[in-house]
Amino acid sequence: MDTPAYLDPDNVSDFHRNGFVLVEDLFSEDEVRILIDAVETGARVAKNTRATEDASGRASRLSIWHELGDDIWTAVSTCPRIVNNIRILLGEEVAFFHGKVMFKDAHEGGAWEWHQDYGYWYNQGFVFPRMISAFVALDRCTRENGCLRVLRGSHRLGRLDHVKVGTQTGTDPARITEIEPLFDRINCEMSPGSVLFFDCNLLHSSTPNTSSRHRRSFIICYNALGNPQLGERQTADQYPCPVGPDDAISRYGPPQR
Repeated sequence: MDTPAYLDPDNVSDFHRNGFVLVEDLFSEDEVRILIDAVETGARVAKNTRATEDASGRASRLSIWHELGDDIWTAVSTCPRIVNNIRILLGEEVAFFHGKVMFKDAHEGGAWEWHQDYGYWYNQGFVFPRMISAFVALDRCTRENGCLRVLRGSHRLGRLDHVKVGTQTGTDPARITEIEPLFDRINCEMSPGSVLFFDCNLLHSSTPNTSSRHRRSFIICYNALGNPQLGERQTADQYPCPVGPDDAISRYGPPQR
C-alpha cells in the first residue's frame, strides 16, 4: 500500500486549522470489497438498520451500534490505521464510541442537514468536544450521489444550537444561512477506501442522492478516554480502544460470489 499509514505533522496542522483531514486510499480495493459484502449480507448491519427523514421527507438509512465484538466492523474500528491516527489527532488515548454504516441509496437516499456531531453528543452528556469521527468511503463519493460537504474551519465556532429538521437534528437553519458565507464549502469527493477524519464541531451535511450509484460509508466515532460522559447511561467505552492487527479485515475475505 503506497499511502502512508500515519498522519504527519503537516496533516495534524491541517486538521486543527480546517477541522478535517482527508487520507486517500487508506484501505485497499480488496478490503473495501470485503466491507461491501458485509454491508450487503452481514447480520450486524441488517439487525441495526433504521431510517431517518430529511426536511423534504426523503429517507436515508443507517445502521448503528455502540459495542465492539468479534466481526469485521470491529476489525475496522480497531485497525491501527484508524485508531492510531485518532490518537495522533487528539493527542491522547481514545475510547471507541460507536460505529455506523450510512446508506444513501441510488435515486432515493435523502439529505443530511447541516449539523455538528457534538450537537448530538453534548446532549448525550459528553463534557468536552474531544471527539473525532473517521468517515470511510465504501463507494465513490461524488457531488452527484451526495458526498459529504463541510464548512472549512467551522469547528472553531464551538457548539451551535440544534433543532429538529424533519426527523433529523440539525443546526438552526436560520443560523446556517447567516454563517455559511463566512466559510469555504468543500465537497469531499472520495474514492472507495479513503478516510475523512473530522472534528466533532465541524459543520457538515450532504445532498440527496439523485444518481444511479449508491453512496455507502462506514463512520467510526471515538471519544478521548479522559472526556467524561455525564449521567447513568454510558454509551462510550471506559477503557482504551484496543488496536488489532493491520491485516484483520483480510481475514474476513475475500467475499464469496
